[in-house]
Amino acid sequence: MTATTDFLPADPLLHLLRRATYGPTPASIAEIRRLGANAWLERQLKPTSITDPTATSLVARLPLSGLTIDQVRARTKQYSWDAMFETSCAAVARAIWSERQLFEVMCDFWSNHLNVTCPSGDVWDSRPDYDRTVIRAFALGRFADMLKASAQHAAMLTYLDNRFSTRAAPNENYGRELLELHTVGLGYAESDVKYAARLLTGLTVDWTTGKYRYDAGQHATGTVKVLGFTHANATATGGQSAALALLDYLAVHPSTARRIATKLCVRFVADDPPAALVTRLAKVYLDNKTAIAPVLRALFASAEFAAAAGAKTRTPYEDVVATVRTLGYAPEKSGTQALKALYWISEEAGQAPMAWAPPNGYPDVATAWASPSGQVIRWNAHLNITAGWWPSTLQRPASLISAYAGTTLPPTYGALIDAVATRLVGRTLAAEHSTALAAFYGKTPASPLKANDAAAGWAFVYLPALLLNSPYFALR
Repeated sequence: MTATTDFLPADPLLHLLRRATYGPTPASIAEIRRLGANAWLERQLKPTSITDPTATSLVARLPLSGLTIDQVRARTKQYSWDAMFETSCAAVARAIWSERQLFEVMCDFWSNHLNVTCPSGDVWDSRPDYDRTVIRAFALGRFADMLKASAQHAAMLTYLDNRFSTRAAPNENYGRELLELHTVGLGYAESDVKYAARLLTGLTVDWTTGKYRYDAGQHATGTVKVLGFTHANATATGGQSAALALLDYLAVHPSTARRIATKLCVRFVADDPPAALVTRLAKVYLDNKTAIAPVLRALFASAEFAAAAGAKTRTPYEDVVATVRTLGYAPEKSGTQALKALYWISEEAGQAPMAWAPPNGYPDVATAWASPSGQVIRWNAHLNITAGWWPSTLQRPASLISAYAGTTLPPTYGALIDAVATRLVGRTLAAEHSTALAAFYGKTPASPLKANDAAAGWAFVYLPALLLNSPYFALR
């Protein structure tokens, strides 16, 4: 039986690229080989220092994605999903073509951790602003700052019903998810939820503007006790500062540190993360006052990360994004037809970006996505994208076989398979797998490849698609 590590090239730089980006490209491979792992990572941890012309140009074609709440309300019809859809398409564009790959991966990570479903009717006006001012503003910053920004944003307060919470009838939805999903995890008591809900009253949304405001008249006063946090909460005017104090407390709680360290390890290391690594990263998180960049440095430098090759599988969304990156296709010259098609392909595969309905965010373990129907959808997507059938407007090489196997025709089917595999998955295949691919064309690896063979012409497109169907590509 083939071990998962046998599908991957034994190259620590490619391992880092597979995990810290949405998939290696020839350009990113050349860059990391030139810089080395440490310098490459440091560059990625400072995304604003990286010029990003392609992604910037693409997002400019989606002008509604960057609007404030006021601007969405002024430029779209009430309850229109247009701005949210453009925000989702912008996520696709950045994931595929941004040079700030680790930043984009972390934006996706936090979009799931502090999930506000996009698109969703009640946040029609606020969800694009939430992406810009909460998730993207703090993705590589301090978690405490992101947590407080989310608690003071109309999208989160609407999504988890805190805008409807009053001193007479505190709504417990946000208070519960704040504890269970955003910070400490399970282990709290029902009294903790009730006190948190009371303390969070007054954090609401202005019905006229659609923006966050603090309403002291709806804040429930009185002493609160949440886990080890106690506050007199004596005045309504001080309710907002009291609520923010709770968020600061929760952000540095040891259980929060362990929860975030665990989720980062699940994302970057293994579905069942090493306990010792989680413990070390939780300490780094606390020692650095919830700053995320030091945690990522420690994670990627760890022996556990180095030993985790083959321990992660791409999710459906990552698979679609990595397909375009691996093939090296460029964006369409104008318009957004291809971006929208790639969004719909991701949705068909079950994972349109930011679209998970429950508040816990998309799962990031292989078992959650393992299904025959899901696999077939991915396989169809590989062929459709490779062949340029759907989307049809991406810029593809004039000759795929020249792009992936060189301008000189390989002499045999085995040599063709080796060349294309090396280009697309970073290594040659096991002998039995090369034999199976050659058999698809009715040949053996030793069979001579002739210029007028279908495999060198119209049928070549099936070879890269079949490689993308394999575990050599599916493993993250």
